[in-house]
Amino acid sequence: MDILLIGSTGNLMHKMVDKLHKEGHRIFVLTEEGKETFFNRRVFETYRFSYDNACIREVFVSVKPAVTLFFGAFDKAYKWGTGMNTSVTYSSGLLNILMSFSALRQGRFIYLSSEEVLDGFEARDDEEVVRSKNSSEKSQAVAMGEKMCIDYGKMTMGDVVVLRLGNLYGIPEDAYELDNICASMCMDALDLGEIKLHPGHSIFVQDAKPVMDITDEDMKVLEGEKRFSVLHLMDAVEFIYKLMIAEKHEKDMYQISGKTLVTQKEMAELIISGMSDGAPGEVLPSVLEGLEDSQSNKILDCELADNEFGFYEMNTPQKALPALAEYIKKHAGRFSRRLDRQESAWEVFVRKVKEMIKAAIPFAENLVAFIPFFMLNNRATDHEYFKHLDFYLLYVLLFAIVHGQQQAIFSSLLAIAGYVFRQMYWRSGFDVLLDYSTYVWMAQLLILGLVVGYMKDKLHAMKAENANEVSFLTRQLSDMSDINGSNVRVKDVLSDQLVNQNDSVGKIYDITSGLDQYEPEEVLFYAADVVAKVMHSKDVAIYTIADETYARLFSSTSDKARSLGNSVHYAKMEQMYQVLCEKKVYINKDMTPEYPLMANAIFSGEHMQIIIMVWGISWERMTLGQANMLAITSSLIQNAVLHANRYMEILRSQRYIGNTHIMEAEAYERLVSAFLLAREKGLTKCSLINLETYGISMEELEQKMSSLVRTSDYVGCRSDGSVQVLLSNSGPSDAEFVLRRIQNAGMVCHMEEETQ
Repeated sequence: MDILLIGSTGNLMHKMVDKLHKEGHRIFVLTEEGKETFFNRRVFETYRFSYDNACIREVFVSVKPAVTLFFGAFDKAYKWGTGMNTSVTYSSGLLNILMSFSALRQGRFIYLSSEEVLDGFEARDDEEVVRSKNSSEKSQAVAMGEKMCIDYGKMTMGDVVVLRLGNLYGIPEDAYELDNICASMCMDALDLGEIKLHPGHSIFVQDAKPVMDITDEDMKVLEGEKRFSVLHLMDAVEFIYKLMIAEKHEKDMYQISGKTLVTQKEMAELIISGMSDGAPGEVLPSVLEGLEDSQSNKILDCELADNEFGFYEMNTPQKALPALAEYIKKHAGRFSRRLDRQESAWEVFVRKVKEMIKAAIPFAENLVAFIPFFMLNNRATDHEYFKHLDFYLLYVLLFAIVHGQQQAIFSSLLAIAGYVFRQMYWRSGFDVLLDYSTYVWMAQLLILGLVVGYMKDKLHAMKAENANEVSFLTRQLSDMSDINGSNVRVKDVLSDQLVNQNDSVGKIYDITSGLDQYEPEEVLFYAADVVAKVMHSKDVAIYTIADETYARLFSSTSDKARSLGNSVHYAKMEQMYQVLCEKKVYINKDMTPEYPLMANAIFSGEHMQIIIMVWGISWERMTLGQANMLAITSSLIQNAVLHANRYMEILRSQRYIGNTHIMEAEAYERLVSAFLLAREKGLTKCSLINLETYGISMEELEQKMSSLVRTSDYVGCRSDGSVQVLLSNSGPSDAEFVLRRIQNAGMVCHMEEETQ
């Protein structure tokens, strides 16, 4: 089925993609990250829009997902702790996604939450649990998302589920994934050489409500220390997948956490054991008792989810924590916490100084430029040709044009100071201040500087606004191009199915029903040709199961289809064999050369009897739709084969001589004719060997021949009374080996002339 994952790249995203790909689903990803972010080829299509973009609805309409998974609390695209803008962006994006999902009126929406929504719950001395105001921005936003999803599901009668994951941890990909208790303890042991324990309370959260009454013996909180319930990433992925494929669910919210409770001391000891190399004299991290933590630990009860879906904890802390500690120690350089630590006082001082220097550069430039203009003005005053030229006015205009209004004011003040200073060479300061011409000159200088500076700032703002608009429209055009490209690919697939009607069920049935015109001996020969027509491939092979290990080639349509040989050890082809045993269609999405591109098995009850293998399929057509087509074709072929087998079983007494497996003349001649006709059409190979029996009984002949020919070969009488061996899927060179083996057994035989 089609599944839409909404979130950014990260360990949880990658593991979820791997799981869905392994199960044969088609995966779409919606993310806010840019195109430089890499998604592996297992993702069918990646859409890159902000979650509040109007294009989100078009994405849902185009994909029509059966399941939508919103990563919510585990989406690394949100940078929490930067202000209320993150909460607003988170809520508006989620609301837009929910509205787009509800417009489809189909599928299931899963919202991933975490134990952080319970940050505001505290346990008082009397063990009463109350809600305090001590909750983070992220916990409030994620909790609001939970309520929004539940209410929206009830309002629209949609299938919306909230899944709360408790203390999720796993092998991290970068430093941003070290925000869980397990990774934090590992980093403390690595960076500080010690792990501090924080005694306090543990709150058991049952049915999404925190309580202190813990009756189970394994869940009792020891006095003075906390117990933790941590959930491994792979266990979370397995349960999320169970929820995705479930036909129905009883609740609109489930909690998942580890079943194995561990104390902080036990976690510390497991982490230390994972970091230990066992070398003599090795210095290991120490465990210290810290101050009591004001925050209570939340233990999520997963009884509801366990009872309904079955939750099995495969990665217990005793198994996973040492592996996590070992990995973090081995890749310590990748997990530096410099990105999220607070700046020191010296770093703050250096940053402030740099900002001040950057802001002071235009003022320093203004002061430096004022000196030559001051000197030029002084020299021009006594010069006959330049005394009417106002250098101060040019100076103010220059900085107004280059730097804008702010520097225009500053340069005007400097020019006024220079003018007053020059006038005081032969007049007193009192006379200069009383001269009305001074104020007129100052006014024109300030007015001209302010007007030009204002125009400069206005033009700069308009230019920036136009650049932003062009950037926005460019992104919109890119988004439209992405959607159009996706729609074109979908159109090409639908064109094959709807316009040409080559892949319709009626067309498939019309092709496969042609098998009914063939004799029972010919059905499997022409089944390969039928599959080739339906799958639009020239390379199809049909193998019949010889035993629990090997399959023999029965018919094929090309040399490429015969590339695996006449016999295939199918049990060793694990990737294909495991999928076929589950009665699913195998798709070779890794393009492994040793495997066909698609394969399907035909069963009789629980026993595999026939394997159909297909090559020559383009990458674009290796989809679930093509897999379903092969499955339908195989089912129709199975009906024809079953009909032929039943017919042969009814005529068994007429086909064989006595109780032997030597065929009667009429049945054998008909079988040989079928093989020779199929060989002429390139569907198989066969060879004929004539035997000289010298009058021995058929029972004695069968005893001799049983060890000399394969189970897929046939021994039969001819109309003239002679005995002949039909070697299936064997050319002249292959038949020579069988011929010599029969001769070495003391029997006289020779090749039929037409097969030599």
